[in-house]
Amino acid sequence: MARYTGSVCRLCRREGTKLFLKGERCFSGKCAVSVRPTPPGQHGQARQRKMSEYGIQLREKQKCRRAYGVLEAQFHRYYQRATNMKGITGENLLQLLERRLDNVIYRVGLAASRPQARQLVCHGHVLVDGHKVDIPSFLVKAGQVITIRERSREQEHFKVLREGSGRIIPKWLTFDAENLTVSVAALPAREDVDLSIQEHLIVELYSR
Repeated sequence: MARYTGSVCRLCRREGTKLFLKGERCFSGKCAVSVRPTPPGQHGQARQRKMSEYGIQLREKQKCRRAYGVLEAQFHRYYQRATNMKGITGENLLQLLERRLDNVIYRVGLAASRPQARQLVCHGHVLVDGHKVDIPSFLVKAGQVITIRERSREQEHFKVLREGSGRIIPKWLTFDAENLTVSVAALPAREDVDLSIQEHLIVELYSR
Protein backbone atom coordinates (compact mmCIF):
# COMPACT_ATOMS: atom_id res chain seq x y z
CA MET A 1 0.00 0.00 0.00
CA ALA A 2 1.27 3.47 -0.87
CA ARG A 3 2.22 5.67 2.06
CA TYR A 4 3.71 9.14 2.38
CA THR A 5 7.42 8.89 3.20
CA GLY A 6 8.47 12.52 2.82
CA SER A 7 8.99 15.16 5.49
CA VAL A 8 6.04 15.19 7.88
CA CYS A 9 6.86 18.76 8.84
CA ARG A 10 5.81 19.78 5.32
CA LEU A 11 2.37 18.40 6.06
CA CYS A 12 2.02 20.57 9.16
CA ARG A 13 3.16 23.64 7.23
CA ARG A 14 0.72 22.88 4.42
CA GLU A 15 -2.19 22.70 6.84
CA GLY A 16 -0.94 25.70 8.80
CA THR A 17 -1.20 23.94 12.16
CA LYS A 18 0.61 21.38 14.28
CA LEU A 19 -0.41 17.80 13.53
CA PHE A 20 2.01 16.41 16.16
CA LEU A 21 3.68 13.99 13.74
CA LYS A 22 7.25 14.51 14.98
CA GLY A 23 6.99 13.73 18.68
CA GLU A 24 8.86 16.02 21.07
CA ARG A 25 10.08 18.23 18.22
CA CYS A 26 6.53 19.55 17.85
CA PHE A 27 6.74 21.02 21.36
CA SER A 28 10.17 22.60 20.89
CA GLY A 29 11.38 25.78 19.22
CA LYS A 30 12.44 23.70 16.21
CA CYS A 31 8.85 23.01 15.18
CA ALA A 32 8.52 23.82 11.47
CA VAL A 33 5.17 25.57 11.94
CA SER A 34 6.79 27.99 14.38
CA VAL A 35 10.00 28.51 12.39
CA ARG A 36 8.43 28.71 8.92
CA PRO A 37 4.68 29.38 9.24
CA THR A 38 4.13 29.41 5.48
CA PRO A 39 3.05 26.64 3.08
CA PRO A 40 5.95 24.63 1.56
CA GLY A 41 7.18 25.32 -1.95
CA GLN A 42 8.72 28.27 -3.75
CA HIS A 43 5.44 30.19 -3.71
CA GLY A 44 4.71 29.56 -0.06
CA GLN A 45 5.58 33.10 1.02
CA ALA A 46 3.59 34.71 -1.76
CA ARG A 47 0.30 36.37 -0.85
CA GLN A 48 -2.38 33.74 -0.70
CA ARG A 49 -5.62 34.10 -2.59
CA LYS A 50 -8.88 33.96 -0.72
CA MET A 51 -9.75 30.29 -0.35
CA SER A 52 -13.01 29.03 -1.82
CA GLU A 53 -15.62 27.16 0.20
CA TYR A 54 -14.49 23.92 -1.42
CA GLY A 55 -10.86 24.73 -0.59
CA ILE A 56 -11.70 25.29 3.08
CA GLN A 57 -13.54 21.98 3.26
CA LEU A 58 -10.73 20.16 1.46
CA ARG A 59 -8.06 21.52 3.78
CA GLU A 60 -10.07 20.44 6.84
CA LYS A 61 -10.38 16.92 5.46
CA GLN A 62 -6.67 16.77 4.61
CA LYS A 63 -5.74 18.03 8.07
CA CYS A 64 -7.81 15.32 9.75
CA ARG A 65 -6.60 12.57 7.41
CA ARG A 66 -2.94 13.48 7.79
CA ALA A 67 -3.13 13.86 11.56
CA TYR A 68 -4.34 10.28 11.94
CA GLY A 69 -2.08 8.95 9.18
CA VAL A 70 -4.91 7.60 7.02
CA LEU A 71 -4.86 7.31 3.23
CA GLU A 72 -7.61 8.82 1.10
CA ALA A 73 -9.48 5.60 0.22
CA GLN A 74 -9.38 4.40 3.83
CA PHE A 75 -10.56 7.78 5.12
CA HIS A 76 -13.52 7.68 2.73
CA ARG A 77 -14.44 4.21 4.02
CA TYR A 78 -14.43 5.60 7.55
CA TYR A 79 -16.82 8.33 6.38
CA GLN A 80 -19.14 5.82 4.73
CA ARG A 81 -19.19 3.75 7.89
CA ALA A 82 -19.89 6.86 9.96
CA THR A 83 -22.92 7.71 7.81
CA ASN A 84 -24.41 4.28 8.55
CA MET A 85 -24.02 4.71 12.31
CA LYS A 86 -26.61 6.29 14.57
CA GLY A 87 -25.90 9.85 15.64
CA ILE A 88 -24.07 12.77 14.04
CA THR A 89 -21.94 11.70 11.07
CA GLY A 90 -19.03 14.04 11.82
CA GLU A 91 -18.77 12.93 15.44
CA ASN A 92 -19.07 9.29 14.38
CA LEU A 93 -16.16 9.80 11.99
CA LEU A 94 -13.92 11.23 14.70
CA GLN A 95 -14.93 8.44 17.07
CA LEU A 96 -13.85 5.80 14.55
CA LEU A 97 -10.50 7.52 14.04
CA GLU A 98 -9.95 7.84 17.79
CA ARG A 99 -10.63 4.13 18.26
CA ARG A 100 -7.74 3.14 15.98
CA LEU A 101 -5.21 1.06 17.90
CA ASP A 102 -2.26 3.23 16.86
CA ASN A 103 -4.11 6.32 18.10
CA VAL A 104 -4.83 4.68 21.47
CA ILE A 105 -1.14 3.82 21.88
CA TYR A 106 -0.26 7.45 21.14
CA ARG A 107 -2.94 9.00 23.35
CA VAL A 108 -1.75 7.21 26.51
CA GLY A 109 1.90 8.12 25.89
CA LEU A 110 3.29 4.75 24.82
CA ALA A 111 4.55 6.50 21.67
CA ALA A 112 5.74 10.05 21.04
CA SER A 113 3.66 10.39 17.87
CA ARG A 114 1.03 8.54 15.89
CA PRO A 115 3.59 7.43 13.25
CA GLN A 116 5.73 5.92 16.02
CA ALA A 117 2.65 4.25 17.50
CA ARG A 118 1.87 2.76 14.10
CA GLN A 119 5.38 1.32 13.96
CA LEU A 120 5.06 -0.23 17.43
CA VAL A 121 1.83 -1.95 16.42
CA CYS A 122 3.19 -3.16 13.06
CA HIS A 123 6.25 -4.66 14.77
CA GLY A 124 4.06 -6.80 17.01
CA HIS A 125 4.74 -5.14 20.36
CA VAL A 126 1.04 -4.72 21.22
CA LEU A 127 -1.48 -7.24 22.56
CA VAL A 128 -5.25 -6.78 22.69
CA ASP A 129 -6.97 -9.03 25.22
CA GLY A 130 -3.83 -11.18 25.24
CA HIS A 131 -3.64 -11.64 21.46
CA LYS A 132 -1.06 -9.98 19.22
CA VAL A 133 -2.55 -7.35 16.92
CA ASP A 134 -0.25 -5.87 14.28
CA ILE A 135 -2.90 -3.89 12.40
CA PRO A 136 -2.76 -0.16 13.26
CA SER A 137 -6.32 0.42 12.03
CA PHE A 138 -7.76 -2.16 14.45
CA LEU A 139 -10.75 -0.53 16.19
CA VAL A 140 -10.79 -1.03 19.95
CA LYS A 141 -14.02 -1.68 21.82
CA ALA A 142 -15.18 -0.76 25.30
CA GLY A 143 -13.94 -3.29 27.84
CA GLN A 144 -10.86 -4.38 25.92
CA VAL A 145 -7.42 -4.38 27.56
CA ILE A 146 -4.29 -3.42 25.63
CA THR A 147 -0.87 -4.46 26.88
CA ILE A 148 2.74 -4.49 25.70
CA ARG A 149 4.22 -7.90 24.83
CA GLU A 150 6.27 -9.36 27.68
CA ARG A 151 9.52 -9.55 25.69
CA SER A 152 9.13 -5.95 24.53
CA ARG A 153 8.78 -4.50 28.03
CA GLU A 154 12.52 -4.79 28.64
CA GLN A 155 13.31 -2.35 25.85
CA GLU A 156 14.64 0.99 27.05
CA HIS A 157 11.73 2.84 25.47
CA PHE A 158 9.19 1.05 27.65
CA LYS A 159 11.37 1.07 30.79
CA VAL A 160 11.32 4.87 30.73
CA LEU A 161 7.53 4.92 30.34
CA ARG A 162 7.08 3.02 33.60
CA GLU A 163 8.09 6.24 35.36
CA GLY A 164 5.16 8.00 33.69
CA SER A 165 4.82 9.64 30.29
CA GLY A 166 3.37 12.91 31.53
CA ARG A 167 0.69 12.68 28.83
CA ILE A 168 -2.84 13.75 29.72
CA ILE A 169 -4.88 10.56 29.42
CA PRO A 170 -8.36 10.96 27.85
CA LYS A 171 -11.19 9.96 30.15
CA TRP A 172 -12.32 7.09 27.94
CA LEU A 173 -9.00 5.33 28.57
CA THR A 174 -7.20 4.26 31.76
CA PHE A 175 -3.45 3.67 31.78
CA ASP A 176 -1.43 1.64 34.27
CA ALA A 177 2.14 2.87 33.68
CA GLU A 178 3.74 0.28 35.97
CA ASN A 179 2.24 -2.64 34.04
CA LEU A 180 2.03 -0.82 30.69
CA THR A 181 -1.65 -1.67 30.45
CA VAL A 182 -4.42 0.33 28.79
CA SER A 183 -8.09 -0.31 29.52
CA VAL A 184 -10.83 1.00 27.23
CA ALA A 185 -13.40 2.26 29.72
CA ALA A 186 -15.86 3.58 27.10
CA LEU A 187 -16.10 4.78 23.54
CA PRO A 188 -14.64 8.25 22.90
CA ALA A 189 -16.91 11.30 22.83
CA ARG A 190 -16.48 14.44 20.74
CA GLU A 191 -14.83 16.36 23.57
CA ASP A 192 -12.17 13.65 23.88
CA VAL A 193 -10.61 14.53 20.51
CA ASP A 194 -7.37 16.47 21.07
CA LEU A 195 -7.22 18.00 17.58
CA SER A 196 -8.84 21.22 16.41
CA ILE A 197 -11.06 19.81 13.66
CA GLN A 198 -14.30 21.16 12.24
CA GLU A 199 -15.85 17.87 11.27
CA HIS A 200 -18.95 19.45 9.74
CA LEU A 201 -16.77 20.79 6.92
CA ILE A 202 -15.63 17.24 6.11
CA VAL A 203 -19.24 16.07 5.98
CA GLU A 204 -20.14 18.98 3.70
CA LEU A 205 -17.25 18.10 1.39
CA TYR A 206 -18.33 14.48 0.99
CA SER A 207 -21.98 15.51 0.65
CA ARG A 208 -21.35 17.52 -2.52
